[in-house]
Amino acid sequence: MARLPEWYSGLGAGIVRIADRVHERGEGAAGEPEGADPTPDTLADPLAPTAGAEHSGERPDPVAVIPWGIRVAAEAGWRLLVLAGTLWVLMRVISAVQLVVLAFAAALLITALLQPTVDRLRRLGLPRGLATAVTAAAGFAVMTLVGWFVVWQVMDNLDNLSDRVRDGIDELKRLALDSPFHVTESQINDLADSLSDTIGSNTEEITSAGLKGVTVLVEFLTGALLAMFSTLFLLYDGPRIWQWTLKLVPERARPGVAGAGPRAWLTLTAYVRGTVLVALIDAVFIGLGIWLLEVPMAVPLAVFVFLFAFIPLVGAVLSGALAVVVALVTQGVVSALLVLGVVLVVQQIEGHVLQPFILGRAVRVHPLAVVLSVAVGGVIAGIGGAVVAVPLVAVVNTVVAHLRAHGRQRPVAARTLVKAPEREPEEAR
Repeated sequence: MARLPEWYSGLGAGIVRIADRVHERGEGAAGEPEGADPTPDTLADPLAPTAGAEHSGERPDPVAVIPWGIRVAAEAGWRLLVLAGTLWVLMRVISAVQLVVLAFAAALLITALLQPTVDRLRRLGLPRGLATAVTAAAGFAVMTLVGWFVVWQVMDNLDNLSDRVRDGIDELKRLALDSPFHVTESQINDLADSLSDTIGSNTEEITSAGLKGVTVLVEFLTGALLAMFSTLFLLYDGPRIWQWTLKLVPERARPGVAGAGPRAWLTLTAYVRGTVLVALIDAVFIGLGIWLLEVPMAVPLAVFVFLFAFIPLVGAVLSGALAVVVALVTQGVVSALLVLGVVLVVQQIEGHVLQPFILGRAVRVHPLAVVLSVAVGGVIAGIGGAVVAVPLVAVVNTVVAHLRAHGRQRPVAARTLVKAPEREPEEAR
């Protein structure tokens, strides 16, 4: 009986707690509007843990746990992998048909050089076919004559050159013996004997290299014929070929590509014509300096300077080094230093005066981009790739700049079209 008061007091306290809970739930239900979502606020955030997640052992969604930076890196990473794979496949295809690609690229460069002549003849009243035939025949005749002249000069001066080279080697041998490096005649003879032994032991490799040279000559002639036919068709039917190419582009992107094409062609034309003019000036002045210094084969060396000028930066170094070496083995050290001075002066004038003035703003490529593009083009396709690399980069730069500007203009035009017309003032009504 003594415990009955404690039991009654515990029962009363329990009833009070139940009443308080019922009262609290009633107030919460009365405070919410009708149709309100009874879902707790914590469930609105997917990153927030649920009320019983810690006790129930449930884990959040893995996508919600990954940080935002890692998600962005992953999204960019797989897209970059797709682009890299596409470029790799494209490079493999280009390597498989390298001869055709280089021949067509050469045809584009020649067309860019000859197209203004065709337009000028058409303005004079000649039909398109006749203007194309006259221009192509004159252009290919000039190229053939230049090649024949170079070969003729080299063969005509070959005997004299060999004698001068032999005298130059003897002169270099005497300079080496008199130098402060203590070079002995026996060391020079040992070096000559080792070179002779190397040549004699590698006769098969030299023969195979000669056969490979014949293969390269056949490929060169094939590519030249393909470039000639491509040039004829591009000169005669270039606009219709471009219109057919536009049909391969998706319709939404067609206006931007249609505007980028003429700008790319103007850039290519400016590059080719400017490079030809700069190369001609370099060849004339360097050839004149070599001729005044009485270095043999001055005219062929000038032609080589002209041809190597189509490889930016690298070509000037190679042609200048060739001229210096010929002067060294034929005329001696003093003449070689004078030729080096002539080459450096002409190249400085070219880099700081001729190229900025002739090419101007039409072809603006950073020197680092020039070096990298020449290196990549040379690795992929040799000399032909090095020649094509810089105009390709210039054209791509022009196309990307135009497409970027066109992409900015489209949203502005769309906003202008959907803008509501202004209401007329009351007085005008």
